[in-house]
Amino acid sequence: MFESILIANRGEIACRIARTSRRLGIRVIAVYSDTDRGARHVREADVAVRIGPADATRSYLDADAIIRAALETGASAIHPGYGFLSESTQLVSRCAEHGIAWIGPRGDVIERMGSKIESKRIAVDAGVPCVPGYHGDNQKLEHLLEQARAIGAPLLIKASAGGGGKGMRRVDDLDDFAAQLSMAKQEALRAFGDDRVLIEKLILRPRHLEVQLAGDRHGNLVHLFERECSIQRNYQKVFEEAPAPHLAPAVREKLLDAATKLGNAIGYDSLGTVEFVLAEDADTPYFLEMNTRLQVEHPVTEMVTGLDLVELQIRIAAGEPLPMQQDAVAVTGWAIEARINCEDPAHGHRPEFGTVARYSEPALAGVRVDSGIESGSEIAPHYDSMIAKVIGYGATRAQAVERLRAGLGAFEAAGIGTNQSLLCAIADHSLFRAGRLTTGFLAEAFPGGWHDDPADFRYAVCAAVLHRLAARAAPGADYWQRQSGHRFMAAAGRRAAARMRVALDGDEQPVSVERDGELWLVKAGDEAVLDLQVRALADDQLLLLPRHGVPRRYTLTADGAHLFVNHVGTRWRVQVVSEVEALARVAAQAGVQGSEVASEMPGAVTEIHVAPGDQVAAGDVLVVMEAMKLIFPLVAPRDGTIAVVRCALNEIVPRGHVLVQLEQLATPADIPAPAAESIDK
Repeated sequence: MFESILIANRGEIACRIARTSRRLGIRVIAVYSDTDRGARHVREADVAVRIGPADATRSYLDADAIIRAALETGASAIHPGYGFLSESTQLVSRCAEHGIAWIGPRGDVIERMGSKIESKRIAVDAGVPCVPGYHGDNQKLEHLLEQARAIGAPLLIKASAGGGGKGMRRVDDLDDFAAQLSMAKQEALRAFGDDRVLIEKLILRPRHLEVQLAGDRHGNLVHLFERECSIQRNYQKVFEEAPAPHLAPAVREKLLDAATKLGNAIGYDSLGTVEFVLAEDADTPYFLEMNTRLQVEHPVTEMVTGLDLVELQIRIAAGEPLPMQQDAVAVTGWAIEARINCEDPAHGHRPEFGTVARYSEPALAGVRVDSGIESGSEIAPHYDSMIAKVIGYGATRAQAVERLRAGLGAFEAAGIGTNQSLLCAIADHSLFRAGRLTTGFLAEAFPGGWHDDPADFRYAVCAAVLHRLAARAAPGADYWQRQSGHRFMAAAGRRAAARMRVALDGDEQPVSVERDGELWLVKAGDEAVLDLQVRALADDQLLLLPRHGVPRRYTLTADGAHLFVNHVGTRWRVQVVSEVEALARVAAQAGVQGSEVASEMPGAVTEIHVAPGDQVAAGDVLVVMEAMKLIFPLVAPRDGTIAVVRCALNEIVPRGHVLVQLEQLATPADIPAPAAESIDK
C-alpha cells in the first residue's frame, strides 16, 4: 500500500479521494491554485502545495507543476480524479520517469481509448456493436460528405478526441454538412488540439447506458453492472442511477457482455467505464466510448454494490489483485444521483458564483452527499460548475426517488445560485417517477424550458422586505415591532403600511407591508395581497408560513447595497429601498439609459477592447468575459464615445456590474439652436 497519495484535482472529487485515503492510513497531499488557497480540499489534506494561479492551464492542467509538487512532498502515487489530467498520457509518462505510481490505467490504454476513431476500431475487432458511421482517417471534406450521404441524416459529427459535447454537431440537412463540419473541426482543434472527426448516425430518442469495469494487473476483470445516465443537458449528465430502469434481462446481458469483451480486448487494468447508446424499444446497445478514469457518477455503483471504487483503484495501482470474482458482485437496492451545479437554469443555465454564506447537508436515512464546499467557500468562475452531488438510496427505485427528493429539498448552499430547484422538479416529474428516460428527457418534460415557480419569487420579495424592516429596527423585545422609521402603528388603533420598492435586474416594483396581529399582509406591484406568518429561524433566515400554501424557507445574505435571497438553490439579487430612496435613484440615473454596458452574468474579465476616448459603433465588442468554461462578449448598445472603463483584466465581477460607460447622449436642451438663415426670394 502507498505511504502517501497526491491528489491532482480539487473540489468534490479531491475530498472524496482524501476520505478513502485517510481511512486506509495513507497521507493525503493536496494541490491548489491561488483561488483555492483556503478551499475545503486543502484544509482536509495533511499537506498542501501551491501549483499556480487561478487559470487551470497554469495550475491543475500543468503536468510539470503536478510532478514538482509530488517530488517536493515525496508522494508515492498520484490520483488524478476526473477531468483535468485524469486522461493525460503526458502525466502518466512523467510519473513513470520519476518512479511515482499512477492510479489509473496504462498510458497506451488511455491513448487508444481516448481516440474515438481508434476505440471504435478496437470495439469492432472485439465483436462489440457500434453505431453505424464513418471512423476512418480520410478527413477531406469531399470524402466526409460522401460518407455522410451514405449514412444519411440525421447524423452527428463528433471530435475524435472529444468529450462533453465539444466538437459535436448535429446535422439534419446534408446541405448544411460542410458548415457544421467546419465548426466542429474548429471547436475540436481549440479544445483538444486535434481536429479529426468521425460521423455517426443519430439515434433518435436514445438511452445513455454505461458499464463500470474493474481490472487488475494480474489479468482479472469484472463488471460492476450498469448505470442509466440518460437525463442530460448539452451532452452533460444531470441525473444518474443504478441499476438502469426498465432494462430487459436479455438487453442487460448484451450490455454487460459487450463491455467485458472490450475490457478484455485491451487488457484493462484499473477502474473505467464503457458507454453505450440504446435506441428506444431496441435490444442492441451500441458502443460510444470508454472513459479510462473514475466517473462523476461512481457513488451510485458504490451504493448498490457496497464497494468503495476509490479503494479498488488504489489497491489495483499498488499491484494487488481484485478482491472478488464476477459471481461475488451483486446489486442490492437502487441509487440515484443528482449533480448540483452553480448555474441558473431559469436563465439559460448562466453561471453563478460567489461566497457560500450558509451550507448544510441533509442528515437523512438513505441520503449521501459528496461535496467540496462548506460555509465560507468561494465559488470562482475558473472551473467546472459542479459543487456537490446528492445521492438517494433505497430498497426500491421508488424509495430511492423519495429519499433523493428529500435530500435535494434539505440541501442548502446559500449565497450562491444553483440548479437545485430544477433537480427537484425533475425528481417530481411523472416521467422520471415512471423511469421513462431518454436523452431528450428535459425537452420532453419541460417543453418551454424550465422556469422558477413565480410564487417562489413573490415570497422572496416578502422575505427581502421583512428582513430589511427587521434589520433597520433597533434591538428590543419584539423582533418586528421596534423603534425605527418603519415602526408599525397598530398600537395607535389603526394599521399603517410600510411602503418600499424592490429592484431586481433593473426592474422595480412597489411593495406595501401591513401587520395584522400575527399576520403580515404584503402586496408587490399588481399582485394579490399575500397574508402570512413569519418566523425568524436565524438572523439570516426566515420561514414564511402562508395562510394558503406551503411553508418556504429563505436565507438572506448582504451583498453591499443588495441582498442575496436564496430558496432551494435559486438566488435572487435584489435591492430594497424606501420610496424616497427610489425616487432619488431614478433622478440620478436619468440620462444614462443606453450609455452603460453591464455584465449580463457573473464572471472574469478576459479581454478589454476599448479605452476612454475611443469611438465605437453599435455592436462593437467592448469586453469579453468568461465564467465556468463559457465565453461571452459584451457589445456597444449604440454608436458613441467611451467615457469610462470600469473593469480590469482578470477582474471577477458580479452580474449587473457596469463595465464600460459611453458618453451620454445630448438632450434637446443641450443642442444649440441653428443660426438664422437669410433666404433670398
